[in-house]
Parts: sequence; C-alpha cells; structure tokens
Amino acid sequence: MISRKLLLISLFCLGAVAAVAIWARAGSGKVHYLPYYLPCPEIFSMKLQYTEEKLIQLFPQRQDVLTVTPWLAPIVWEGTFDPEILDSAYRPLNLTIGVTAFAIGKYTRFVRRFLESAEQHFMRGYQVNYYIFTDSPESVPPVQLQPGRSLATVPMAKFSSWQEISMRRMEAISRHVAQVSGREVQYLFCLDIDMVFHNPWGPETLGDMVAAIHPGYFTVPREQFPYERRSSSAAFIPEGEGDFYYGGAVFGGLVNKVYEFTKSCHMTILADKANRIMAAWQEESHLNRHFLTHKPSKLLSPEYIWDDRKPKPPEIRLIRFSTVDKDYKEVRN
Repeated sequence: MISRKLLLISLFCLGAVAAVAIWARAGSGKVHYLPYYLPCPEIFSMKLQYTEEKLIQLFPQRQDVLTVTPWLAPIVWEGTFDPEILDSAYRPLNLTIGVTAFAIGKYTRFVRRFLESAEQHFMRGYQVNYYIFTDSPESVPPVQLQPGRSLATVPMAKFSSWQEISMRRMEAISRHVAQVSGREVQYLFCLDIDMVFHNPWGPETLGDMVAAIHPGYFTVPREQFPYERRSSSAAFIPEGEGDFYYGGAVFGGLVNKVYEFTKSCHMTILADKANRIMAAWQEESHLNRHFLTHKPSKLLSPEYIWDDRKPKPPEIRLIRFSTVDKDYKEVRN
C-alpha cells in the first residue's frame, strides 16, 4: 500500500508551479529546494544544496508576463529558472535528446545554419541525436558535432506542395519514433529547419509534452486566434474556446508522449483528408485542436519560437530560436 508520505510527495510533484522550498538545514547556512522545472520523480533521490545567495524564490521572478497556465503548467521565460540548478539535476540522468527537422526541396539550404547554431546553443553538454528528414540526403552538409552527438538523415519522398509536406510531418515523425528514435532518445523536439538558435536552449524546456506559444498571437485576444472554425474539420475549435495559440514550428516532450501526440494528429489529418478538407493552417491547426483537450505539461514562451520580422517587445528579454528571413514564395515553389 502506498504510504501517506509517498502520496503527498507525488501530489506535490504534480501540483508544483513555482520554486518550492522543501526543507532547510538549521544552522548550516545551506538550503535544500526544488524548482518546478526539475524532473519528477527521479529528483527526489537527489539532494541539491546551495547557499542562501542562490535560494530560488517561492514565486516566479517575472511579474510582467504570465508564468503559469490555468491548468498549472509552467510557461518558460528568461528570468524564471536557474540554468545551473537545472543542469545539476538533469546531467546525472544521462539523457539523450532527439531533434527532428524536415529539409525538403529548397529547404535543404537551411540545414547547415540550423545545425551549426544548434551545436552552439541547443542542450550544450548533453547527448543529442539530430534526425534530418529529407528528399535529398546528399545535400545535407557535414557539420562538426560535439562529442556524444550524432546526425542521421531520414529519406523522404518529394511531395507536390508545401502544404502536403506539412501535413505529412506528423505521420513521418510517429513512424520514425516507432521504428527508430523511440529506442534511442528519452526526449524528442520537433523543430522547423528554417530557424536559427541565438541563445541557450537547455533542460528548462524538458517536460512530458511541451508546446510553444506562437509569437504572433501571445498579446492578442483569443477571438483573433486563427483556429480552424469550420465544424466539418477534425481541427475545429468553436468560438469562445481555446487557451493559447501554439506554433507548429516547435513541440516536443518525452519520446513516448510525442509518439502519441503525432499519431493522434496524423489520424485527425487523415479524417480531414477523407472528407476532402485541409485545415486552415494544416498540421498547426490539428496541433492546436489536440492541445485544447490534451493540455501540454509545459509551455515555452515566444523566446523559443520568435519571428525576426517582428519588433522585439520588452517582454522578450532575449531570443533563443527564431525564423530565418526568407522569401516564402520562392522556397516553397
């Protein structure tokens, strides 16, 4: 029978939404504490000691932005976590993080910059497997990788339109997880290839299922979100419903959760296809519909999915990952 103490710890782990003090060692000058970004339940077997100067506050340090959702999922912004503490918690877990990105047609031109910037900023010091889905494996350039990191190309067919490529992504990822990456990584991030890392992206982003708030809609009312509004579509979201508008360029989480998510989205895409419907924003519409009823456990702020064509507002203290400026019509042709 589960002890009362263990039950309380489990409930605490699920409900924590800010840095939480666990216990203090009287007279030692040291404090033990667990911020809500730390992994559970593995972290309960670890003791983290830091001086009082590094004590995490009980509440988020940012007062100018929303840092927790109504369902108690953290929203990750600069200033809401301590990278040193997170590294000391996650590094002993010996994790391998996977990254999928699609370089179809002219999008192969973005591979080098994506990978080189990732090697500078993405999960520094962790094992990383890059999986580049492409119709032109010979066009993927060799890039110098850090020790413990690998690059694999995944052959893909070339489709007739960029919309079709977008719609096929969920199917390709779910199949790859089932056949390959599900055995090789613990976490998997699915990212757009035409983007660049500018600042550190670390273990603060890890979670069961992680979504990113679209940079074009984080300050606008819900009525302006470009959800699919046709009730005939499997991606339909009625007026008055919805929490955030999530970008399709960034999502991830535990590899088994990503598998369930991508498989579910693939099935709703197939349902639309059978009815000769294409959702307003293809896979992004299905992603938003899924997260309406299956809430993500962690949200990344627009720092992690920025669009450099937009002026940087004061809420965005730094940009971690952003789109490459390009002629969309030319590269999609």
